[in-house]
Amino acid sequence: MSAPKFDDLEITTFPSGVCEIAFNRPKVLNAYNAELYGNWLKALQWAATAESVKIVVFTGRGRFYSSGKALEKPDFSPEGVAKATARRQTVKTLVDELINFPKLIIAAVNGPAYGFAVTHLALCDVVYCTPTATFTTPFMKLGFSAEGCSSYLFPKIMGHARATEMLLMGRTFSAQEMVESNIVSRSYSVENFRETVLALAEETAKFSKEALATTKKLSRDPERELLLRVNAEETVRLNERQNSKDSIETVIRFAEEADRKRAEKQKTKQSKL
Repeated sequence: MSAPKFDDLEITTFPSGVCEIAFNRPKVLNAYNAELYGNWLKALQWAATAESVKIVVFTGRGRFYSSGKALEKPDFSPEGVAKATARRQTVKTLVDELINFPKLIIAAVNGPAYGFAVTHLALCDVVYCTPTATFTTPFMKLGFSAEGCSSYLFPKIMGHARATEMLLMGRTFSAQEMVESNIVSRSYSVENFRETVLALAEETAKFSKEALATTKKLSRDPERELLLRVNAEETVRLNERQNSKDSIETVIRFAEEADRKRAEKQKTKQSKL
């Protein structure tokens, strides 16, 4: 079964059983939109059942891992509401897939990560990053709430105080701080970062596929049902927050400011021609 093909995800498979899934929207800093969430879910579902895949590596093309969810002005038309509801369900299903994924997942954070690009890391088995990577969850600034099981996993892994700084205070963490907080295993030089992580994955792929799957299942099973419940509850609360007046007003302001900056950048570019 060959790998699916997408414009916004670059899937590379290797004879060893390593499969790299790269966010491939570098012009918009690998921002997640509805289509990318859906394609990411399809890619994971394929990788979960593909006999040729033993290990999955997430990374980003370009200088960002991902700038997180693409912010757009809310569309209150029936069609717009339906699309927003469908996207949220896709993200919930994606998180469920990460919780249930039977194979080893390595995240290679090659640059800045925001929002869901940070929270899903706690559902990966190993996370590596470059020394210049940064990690931000701007949920409070947008009137959102925690997602990706981070409300449970971040305090458990990072400790309550650091998780509070990240999730509630919106503090940006450096690569070193994420290593110290146990979300990131270790950092590697920007130079040859992709090759370094792929080499580590290749070494691990030499191990028994069955042994890897069995041990991952043993490590995940004690919390699997809890994580699924946390994801369901977070999804309900996030839907409430994203439909709230204060959050909608904040997102509109952010979207308008982004539009203004893009217009100014385009105007400056044209004036130089």
